Amino acid sequence: MRILLIASAFNSLTQRVHTGLRERGHQVAVQLALGDEQMRAAVVRTDPELIICPMLTKAVPQDIWSTRTVLIVHPGPKGDRGPSSLDWAITEGAERWGVTVLQAVEEMDAGDIWASVEFPVPACGKSELYRGELADAAVEAVLLAVQRYEGGLFTPEPLDYARPDVHGEPRPPLRQEARRIDWERDDTATVLRRLRAADSQPGVLDELYGREFFLHGGHPEDELRGPVPGAVLATRDGAICRATVDGAVWIPQLRPRRTPGGPATFKLPAATVLADELYRVREVPVSPERASGRDTWSELRYHEEGEVGFLEFAYAGGAMSTDQCRRLLAAYREAAERPTSVLVLGAPRDFFSNGIHLNVIQGAAFPALESWENINAMDDVVEAVLTTTDKVTVAALAGNAAAGGLMAALAADEVWCRDSAVLNPHYRLMGLYGSEYWTYTLPRRVGAEQAGRLTAEALPVGADHARRIGLVDRTVGGDAAGFRRWVAREAARIAASPELTGRLVDKKRRRAADEEAKPLAEYRAEELRRMHADFYRAGEPYHALRRDFVHKVCPVATPEHVAGLLGRPDQS
Repeated sequence: MRILLIASAFNSLTQRVHTGLRERGHQVAVQLALGDEQMRAAVVRTDPELIICPMLTKAVPQDIWSTRTVLIVHPGPKGDRGPSSLDWAITEGAERWGVTVLQAVEEMDAGDIWASVEFPVPACGKSELYRGELADAAVEAVLLAVQRYEGGLFTPEPLDYARPDVHGEPRPPLRQEARRIDWERDDTATVLRRLRAADSQPGVLDELYGREFFLHGGHPEDELRGPVPGAVLATRDGAICRATVDGAVWIPQLRPRRTPGGPATFKLPAATVLADELYRVREVPVSPERASGRDTWSELRYHEEGEVGFLEFAYAGGAMSTDQCRRLLAAYREAAERPTSVLVLGAPRDFFSNGIHLNVIQGAAFPALESWENINAMDDVVEAVLTTTDKVTVAALAGNAAAGGLMAALAADEVWCRDSAVLNPHYRLMGLYGSEYWTYTLPRRVGAEQAGRLTAEALPVGADHARRIGLVDRTVGGDAAGFRRWVAREAARIAASPELTGRLVDKKRRRAADEEAKPLAEYRAEELRRMHADFYRAGEPYHALRRDFVHKVCPVATPEHVAGLLGRPDQS
């Protein structure tokens, strides 16, 4: 079918629906909900058989939904209505939630129901839940609704609160007054729910050292305690630990409240924002090995299962700053020295990586210099993986990956991917040529022609399509926990394989042959020459594009690379 997606942003959920539909042979175009006239023009231009709105914060014009079928993806169970659905679910400790696909009508979230899928709510932040369990359920519901629409025999179900399967209810927006933390009264569980319900937006407004900040992210702490609830007890790798009435929590990021007439603010590592206030606060490090056995916050964890080592890294938003890359490199080198034969890299759920940390770069005194330091630190990590020849390395992508983060994954011997992951193997949209040795690893996997197409077209790639073209080696369905169990089993199988020794010998030979043909240092130098120009040459678009991204500047038009895709299903 010809399907038009109307969305407020081409975000992770819109991309999941976009790739899911294309992989099933549908022709898909995208229109951002930037204004009624632009939406009307897109409908005229594409003449869709069906319109789907995966993520929408404003109403579709009546003259569109009254003449065409428009399906709205609402992040709540049947009967749930309002703009803060997930926020309420996490705040109130819901164990299960849902996604409902309903037909657009004049009253918001009140149309007939085409499909509804429930999902469990794990203990995590809203953004992680949105990209994980909710996105999985949303794609399932959308595909079911599309199938029912194509069949022509299904009658959508009117919303009826008397039905036993309608558990939701209309809810108001969850505003800051209801999100506030009472540090003198709220226990740790309550504090965590409030923090997680506001991650990554809008954050929880709070006061620290006489200033107002939005708190972003919330993680438990199992050892540190303090006599004064709300006090900052410690720092770790940019995060701060604050006491509660019965424990403590880690908060990785802060965003200063914008003052009237002042410049826009954005999220940064909490310890960076409070650098002038934390001179008496101690840094409490934790090793990746020790973190793996504790209920504490750490971006790095390492553990072993027999002959397999697991180096897990999880970064807010998937972005990796210079310091984070350097810590990851140190952890990788330690893991590479362990007497294991297989090393698995990647978070147990959510992002693998999205590359360099644009927020930290934007907040630096010299953004071009910080960009340069960041890309070199990323390259150091990738080089370490590429030159590990005594182990089989596996990049396990439980969630999305993009730009340099995805290219970093390609350095591993094998790339395994959960089938719900969305991959963006390109840098162009940020005005960058890219590094991370992509000019070596990407053509090696998909061929020069396909590599050029992926980086130039700058389109998201679904996991199944990525496997067919060789971008990833294996995909598997199921939830994040099931994926991790599968990864552990398959990694153990490689470690126990009688072909392991021969495989490692072949790996060393191939690396030596590739190095003789063209040294890794040459790939790096060529890429970095282009990146240096992107960072430092006058007139390059990178700095303006980065500022717009960090400050969430709304585009004035739908990007051309996604606006007119009718006739381009993923069938290669």
